[in-house]
Amino acid sequence: MRELARDPGRLEHILAAIDYCLKYTQGKTSDDIVDKDPLFYALVKNEEIIGEAAYMLSREFKDTHPKTDWRKIIAMRNVLVHGYFEISKGHIWSVIQNDLPPLRKQVVEYLKEFETTAG
Repeated sequence: MRELARDPGRLEHILAAIDYCLKYTQGKTSDDIVDKDPLFYALVKNEEIIGEAAYMLSREFKDTHPKTDWRKIIAMRNVLVHGYFEISKGHIWSVIQNDLPPLRKQVVEYLKEFETTAG
């Protein structure tokens, strides 16, 4: 269900999944991510979680936060789930290195907005 009241929890899920990906790739290179290795699958799963949580955010929230490309995030989740046989470690690595750090900053900002309105 997509309710505005559930958005902070969805954002927390996104943040936790981002933090997992960043933590377990810190100090590593793309060569350390071996296709079909447990770390590879864990990273894929956490990127799926990010996309699913983004999908579950309320339309109102996504519409009022256009700085984040929600459609791209959700599309990535769809590729990971339905096109799993085409996923490359290079693509997973690129998302972690290039897309997740700025997304993390945005999500932290959004969570602060909820703290401000609740307090």
